[in-house]
Amino acid sequence: MCTVTFIPTNKNEFILTSNRDENETRSPENITQIEENGQKIIFPRDKGAGGTWIAAASDNKLVCLLNGAFERHPRNLPYPRSRGIMVLEFFQYPDANQFFAAYDFSDLESFTLITYDNGQLWDFRWDEHKQQKFIKALDINEYHIWSSATLYEKEVRKKREKWLDEWLFNRTDFSSAAILELHKKGGEGNPSIDFMMNRYNYLVQTVSITQVIGRSGKMEMIYHDLMKNQVKEKELIVLG
Repeated sequence: MCTVTFIPTNKNEFILTSNRDENETRSPENITQIEENGQKIIFPRDKGAGGTWIAAASDNKLVCLLNGAFERHPRNLPYPRSRGIMVLEFFQYPDANQFFAAYDFSDLESFTLITYDNGQLWDFRWDEHKQQKFIKALDINEYHIWSSATLYEKEVRKKREKWLDEWLFNRTDFSSAAILELHKKGGEGNPSIDFMMNRYNYLVQTVSITQVIGRSGKMEMIYHDLMKNQVKEKELIVLG
């Protein structure tokens, strides 16, 4: 939940790709599917708290979590609730706006939440120290990139935006394979800041890459387990 891109591929179609930088002991091996409130939800379940950093639902919603809001923050451990559980609780609300307004974020660590809700894209941030919410509507026809504020300083985040711009220049191939290649090889040869990262002798590294492909009438999740070199896929029929 540390590097995310949103690439529009056609009208109302997109590919969201998330590199998860974490300790490999928390890396799941499969995509879980559950049913709640009449909708099917697919997600890789975190081995720690049992939540997730990315999930898609059959009512045409998608949520992706990154650590931190705007800048690296001091942590107030222990936190009584998991942000990964919050991701799953998002789907209990009728829409993103009602979740933003009604959910109790007060004892959660700072985070960034990217939500796609039936054609609307939102950047939602929670600053635990200010106890303040920040909500921004984004253009689904534009390209977007996010990097975790807890792992990447502002100048590095700007550099990663430049890498995306360079990749986009004169590009015609926006396939999931091409975007996956960017998420594997993007950077400048520095494993501390490249899209595929490795720090502290593998204590924190990119353990998986998850893609959600949104097309007319369906969402497909492709989970690349980099630790076991396995790929798992699940598809949802979008209702309504």
